[in-house]
Amino acid sequence: MGKGGFPGMGGNMNNMMKQVQKMQREMAKLQEEVEQRTVEASSGGGAVKVVANGKKEIISITIKPEVIDPDDAEMLQDLVVAAINEAMRQADEMISKEMSKITGGLNIPGGLF
Repeated sequence: MGKGGFPGMGGNMNNMMKQVQKMQREMAKLQEEVEQRTVEASSGGGAVKVVANGKKEIISITIKPEVIDPDDAEMLQDLVVAAINEAMRQADEMISKEMSKITGGLNIPGGLF
């Protein structure tokens, strides 16, 4: 073995490191962009609407007055939970879709970002 460790790896290793650094920069930029985007989900035929951002924070919840029944709070609670769960699923899907554009299909867990 000559200088640099493994034969023929010097240039390839430098190129690979540059690609990884570029990917990291692109992912950081994309993460900022995705955090600004929103998704909207609804349940009960639009009776409850939830808007969430790419940080998976709830931005707003809209409830139509006609579904507010003091005698059936459980139904309203179920509609809110369903809409929130769908908004979180959509946010995860949006994040995964955008990240896969950069990672080129590398299966990097979303929790890393």
